[in-house]
Amino acid sequence: MRLHRRTLLGAAAAIAVARPARAGRPIVLLVGAPAGSTADQIARAFAPFLERHLTRTRIAVANASADAGLAAYRALAEADPSGDTLGWVATPGLAARMIDRGGGALTDRLTLLGALQKEPIAIVAPTANAIASVQDLFRRAAAETEAVPFATPPAGSPPHLAALRLQAVADRRLNIVAFPSAAAARQAVVAGNVGAAALALSEAITPLREGKLVGLGIAAHERIGAFPDMAPLRDLGLPLFAFIRRGLALPRKAAEDVVLRYKQAMLDVIADPEFQADATASGFLPVWMEGTAWTTQVEAERGALSRLWAETPWLPTAGG
Repeated sequence: MRLHRRTLLGAAAAIAVARPARAGRPIVLLVGAPAGSTADQIARAFAPFLERHLTRTRIAVANASADAGLAAYRALAEADPSGDTLGWVATPGLAARMIDRGGGALTDRLTLLGALQKEPIAIVAPTANAIASVQDLFRRAAAETEAVPFATPPAGSPPHLAALRLQAVADRRLNIVAFPSAAAARQAVVAGNVGAAALALSEAITPLREGKLVGLGIAAHERIGAFPDMAPLRDLGLPLFAFIRRGLALPRKAAEDVVLRYKQAMLDVIADPEFQADATASGFLPVWMEGTAWTTQVEAERGALSRLWAETPWLPTAGG
């Protein structure tokens, strides 16, 4: 799926019709997720903060969700480098798309400006479920009869990749069932149709707060303030750290002054008390990672996921 600049600006104009008119340069924010999904909602919640800290601009979100978001990354790489088109980037999804969808060396075609959201993956279970721990989950998943299913969002999503990595860390198998969306996986675990699930914390935060889910563990370095009883997986003998980082990117040939302008606006967003409050309420941390460091991390993720793919491909392969 190729999206040309005229198509993107057309999408931006269509979206702008539903919002109050405001003066300023139109900027398109490409999001590689379906409209209405949690990933899309997070990007749309961020856009007004970026507008606030970019003078004389207005931002419209355009969704390009084909090929699990690869369409958005390719469209960004092909966009005019003027700065009129930005990309909403999420990792390790970017690294995964270079492997499982034939995305190639996308980091050679994009300039990652920086990440400003960091969200951990949580292992959750229904409150009424008999599963008491992650170790118990592994035991019940290995049962010869009625192996307990373990839900994740679609194959290749960050929580699904975290589940595959959890198996590798534990050297034990889970009965992983990948659902067509994060919402479907969440619904399945809340309803008790599966024994447990791996979800981004933002997907699980409401049912956790409502007491519909219990946190078995979190793939973070330390406990999360909102859920102090949810132990880091490393404290449970499973040294797994799995986060979603989100931020912005431009086409590779964007001018340095354009890059610096956006970076400064992003730093201003990070310092915005309202953004910080929204982050805490939504389940992610407002943490800055400079674009060069983020690019290095993406390349490290690409190497690690390539090795995981060689051992446990998460999508059907030719002849497989």
